[in-house]
Amino acid sequence: MNREDVKAAYFPGNGDLVIVMGEESEESIHDLCPECSMLFISGFDWNTYLSPWPAPAVFRHGGDFGGKADEMLEVITELSKEYPYDRLFIAGYSLAGLAALYFCTKTDLFDGCVSASGSMWYPSFTEYLAEHSVQCEKVYLSLGNRENKTKNTVMASVLENTAKVNGMLSRYTQCIFEMNEGGHFDHPEERLAKGIRTIIA
Repeated sequence: MNREDVKAAYFPGNGDLVIVMGEESEESIHDLCPECSMLFISGFDWNTYLSPWPAPAVFRHGGDFGGKADEMLEVITELSKEYPYDRLFIAGYSLAGLAALYFCTKTDLFDGCVSASGSMWYPSFTEYLAEHSVQCEKVYLSLGNRENKTKNTVMASVLENTAKVNGMLSRYTQCIFEMNEGGHFDHPEERLAKGIRTIIA
């Protein structure tokens, strides 16, 4: 993956720069957080470039996970050099939220991380976090209170695993875990914005 393989949209603000990965509405999120600068990164295959290691498909009509998140981190690291900031944050929803947290175990580039409705069901991720500490000062985790109500046994573990991650991270960094009303696909922009406002405070 190269810099040219992603779409980057920059919204200027104050000295804090938040890198947001995903396909959520850029304008909606920035309107909810006008006080900070934002760099939205999209236009790539989620299953390939947001998964930390290869894993089989968990959705009936979904593909396997390619495990190339490290390549995405390299692109983000290069992109961050193109924009001014005093503090740098990484944020994502769903699998992008998982990747954001994973990136913070690989580098100390980020001051904080937002993992909104993060895919903490991802195979072996909680075991990975038990062995690899995040290197940022603040982490924001959130989850909808109906996200674990699914017949998919892998995804049904998301509440238990997110609570486990919160417990692990809270031992050595400032970690905030909030529950929201609804399922996974309810109000992603609002949930991301809520996490961003919390983490930059």
